[in-house]
Amino acid sequence: MTDEDYITLKWGTLKAWKLTSEKGKELIKEYAEIGSSLSAMAQHDTPRQKKLICQMIDEVPGDIYLDWDGTYVGKEEAKQYVNERESLQNEE
Repeated sequence: MTDEDYITLKWGTLKAWKLTSEKGKELIKEYAEIGSSLSAMAQHDTPRQKKLICQMIDEVPGDIYLDWDGTYVGKEEAKQYVNERESLQNEE
């Protein structure tokens, strides 16, 4: 992959990441302590986990990769994707 920190999102949640800053590591640790599924599709993030993902997004130096779409998006669009994805799934 890359030497830079990154986040890949799928189904509105984390699919892959590399965060090397102390803050990034703390965010990942807290996210994991809350609990998560091994499958992004089965993951239903709590409001706290969504907030943590958004904070992780801010730790990444570049754009965020949306795996399902195969595109890179800016931080604000990535945060919107995280915060709105579950409500979209419920409508489908």
